[in-house]
Amino acid sequence: MSRYAAPIPLRAARVVALHAQRLADPLRQDALPPTRRDILDVVEQLGAIQIDTLQMVQRSHYLALWSRLGSYDPADLDALAYGSEADRHDRQLFEYWFHAACLIPLSEYRYTLPHKRRNREKPDSWHSHWLATPEAQTVLAHVRTHIEERGAVRAADFEHDGNRSGSWWGWKPAKRALEILFTEGTLMVADRVNFQRVYDLTERVLPDWVDTSEPTLEETRRFLMARAVRAFGLCEPLQAADYVHMKRSTARPHVEALLKTGELLEVKVELADGRTTTMVLHRDNAPLLEAALDGALTARRTTFLSPFDSLFWPQGRDQQLWAFEQTLEAYKPAPQRIWGYFCLPILHGDRLIGRFDPRLERRSGTLVLRALYLEPGIEPEDRLVADVAAAMRDFLRFHNARNLIIERSDPPAFGERLLAAL
Repeated sequence: MSRYAAPIPLRAARVVALHAQRLADPLRQDALPPTRRDILDVVEQLGAIQIDTLQMVQRSHYLALWSRLGSYDPADLDALAYGSEADRHDRQLFEYWFHAACLIPLSEYRYTLPHKRRNREKPDSWHSHWLATPEAQTVLAHVRTHIEERGAVRAADFEHDGNRSGSWWGWKPAKRALEILFTEGTLMVADRVNFQRVYDLTERVLPDWVDTSEPTLEETRRFLMARAVRAFGLCEPLQAADYVHMKRSTARPHVEALLKTGELLEVKVELADGRTTTMVLHRDNAPLLEAALDGALTARRTTFLSPFDSLFWPQGRDQQLWAFEQTLEAYKPAPQRIWGYFCLPILHGDRLIGRFDPRLERRSGTLVLRALYLEPGIEPEDRLVADVAAAMRDFLRFHNARNLIIERSDPPAFGERLLAAL
């Protein structure tokens, strides 16, 4: 442990974080196309990948895997999450609340059971408000009976004559009931049709091999905090809570307990602004750090990242390690946006060197970059341009796009050289 007495150099910290997130090794040009096993390996290492509705390009969970694997068949991810056509129980992932709505390995299903129990016994405020209304129990019983007798359903399968708004409180009663039954564990997401959730009874969705023994709430929280640090590579102790959207005050005693047992190790880390801070490292990642300190481990991947990528889940770490502010501006009014609607950060080696705001025109097979940026101080050097161009070729291939249009580039030379390289 004496080797960790001195602050960890910034570059080594970045390398550990990127390797833990499967974002460090360059893609092999001669590699075979990624298999379902490859996809599952990535999700199991990350612990979860976030699902989101925005689709200016592929949705976030598909993008997260492309960033790590390169072009693959998204149908393989769907099969892992919802079962294959040959066997609907041939699934390895499931949907549930984690950092947000996520796909999670079924091997870790049991760690959602305490959360489901708590939601049955004491629903949170956004559920309890409706559950207190006279209609709630009638609707819940009707929805459950309907599914028991008729099988899997979407919210759209229930009629509703009332008004609907864009907020959760504007959902029709059946949609509310489905979400409550899903959150408490009575239902699971059996499939998605046009991205709409299809719900069915958990006993009809969950494969027989899944461990359903329920851990205690303390065991669950400790497991998740250890899981978080292992997946993040390095983070401040309470940034581990951001892995599962846990309150930091709740996470604190569990992180402290893991430090006492030696499962987590404290290290001093140099930050991008020259300061140092205390971070934690999972003991399983100690070999990564040793190799990074020796220079035997580097980060050489060039790729593009979803705004919801788990690399950015530790709040504030993007600025600490990369001097990069990851922000999603889709929900801001257009005049308030600095970068664009749905910017994808550009990873080049161990640096985040820019971002672009894409729109895929699916009918024409054209990817439009409404804006392309390099970070201040980053120059469009030959190696950088060539590596970004190689990543962009694969990005176009993944989206079945044949054309690229860059509407605006800052600096202009970056866009010009990128198009020339393509």
